[in-house]
Amino acid sequence: MHTKRETPIELSKEEFKKVGYQLIDNISEFLETIDKRPVTKGETPKHLQELLGTARLPENGTSAEELMASTTQLLLDHSLFNGHPKFLGYITSSAAPVGILADLLASSLNQNVGAQILSPIATEIEKQTVKWLAEFIGVSSEYSGILVSGGNMANFTGFLAGRTAKAPKNIKEEGMFGSDKLKIYCSKTTHTWVEKAAILFGLGSKSVRWIATTEKNKMDNKILEKTIEEDLIAGYKPIMIIGTAGDVSTGVVDHLDGIAELCKKHDLWFHVDGAYGVPAAVIPDLKPIFNGLQEADSIALDPHKWLYSPLEAGCTLVKNPQHLIDTFSSHPEYYNFGKDEVGSATNFYEYGLQNSRGFRALKVWLVLQQIGRSGYEKMIQQDIHLSELFYELANKNRELEAVTQNLSITTLRYIPLELDIPIEPLYLNTLNEALLDELQKGGEVFLSNAIVHDKYCLRACIVNFRTSEKDIEEIITIITREGKKMHHKLKNI
Repeated sequence: MHTKRETPIELSKEEFKKVGYQLIDNISEFLETIDKRPVTKGETPKHLQELLGTARLPENGTSAEELMASTTQLLLDHSLFNGHPKFLGYITSSAAPVGILADLLASSLNQNVGAQILSPIATEIEKQTVKWLAEFIGVSSEYSGILVSGGNMANFTGFLAGRTAKAPKNIKEEGMFGSDKLKIYCSKTTHTWVEKAAILFGLGSKSVRWIATTEKNKMDNKILEKTIEEDLIAGYKPIMIIGTAGDVSTGVVDHLDGIAELCKKHDLWFHVDGAYGVPAAVIPDLKPIFNGLQEADSIALDPHKWLYSPLEAGCTLVKNPQHLIDTFSSHPEYYNFGKDEVGSATNFYEYGLQNSRGFRALKVWLVLQQIGRSGYEKMIQQDIHLSELFYELANKNRELEAVTQNLSITTLRYIPLELDIPIEPLYLNTLNEALLDELQKGGEVFLSNAIVHDKYCLRACIVNFRTSEKDIEEIITIITREGKKMHHKLKNI
């Protein structure tokens, strides 16, 4: 008589080891040789669909060994490699190898980190990770929070806590209808999550006041204060100001201390979107530009950006965690998540939108320990140095215009050498957009774009521990070479 149930899903110890060891061998070889591969092959969706075929859901199963071998090859041959040293697009970092292993371990346990009773040690690791992240960026140890999937969710979580705290107190029972006309304020360069949050969470897109920026792309706090005062006179109810610590296009940090003063003056929630840039607060010389951060009611940051964690890993920090519980907690009769011997256990379903939650904290917790504060200071400073080098080399190149450089983001554009003819601004935008499309498909380098003072720019964000000075020099050469080709192509159309 068998003591174990036999199922097609189980693997024996020997099978698991054989398949797993082969996978680890393939991944380690991939990581070792990633710089020899193209960043991407630029394949079309149609081509990739043809590779997968049109077969129906299989009637019978296939061996795990065969599946893992074929799938590994499929992914390694047809993916965009964020870990490539010449990947500088958007804000996606190279994944720390120990974080890759952490995800394997976390998946093996398959904890639901929604309640302490379901994930005892995982809950405590997440609590410690959140405390370490607060310490890392230099805010009070009183901050608490939760790990989420990424920047949108981290900002949504802080946004909802602020709405609950500052909107009329009957909002949870009565909803948005009949409440005062709520207003939130942010720079016009703030990430699109703000508009999405206003729409999804009942305020409406017209609730957002997009404040003009200074010449340096920072929110103009004088215009901000004037707008708040005008709204108060008009009978609106301001509830929140959102400051940015590293805007997505150019890396600029708003004057956070000035925003903090306005929030105190008008009793507003102060949220900081630091999803990309706030880890740079660990650099002693940069601390002054983050003055005011410690006054924030909530802060969003993404370990999967500048802390090199694998996706997904975002975090919301809140000065008073009771605001999260007030916003998200519920106690249906079928939740038997009781109290421990010293009081209430931490149940993370009360801190955010998810009930079922994966063990995201493990990879962040391990990477923080492997690298340490001093290691991060060095690596983040190196990324900033490479961005500054990129700007300097572009500035010296007659065919390039260096446009901005902040934190680890540089923007630039290609300008043809044919100075004997007037070059229309619209043509330069068209040229650089076409150039970016070509670069993204070409596989030598991957950049993204930014619109800076109506200029369509190539944008390089360096949150990549594999990128070197040699890569930056080679990317400059690639841009000028391909820019010249694209200019001649467009001239002849």
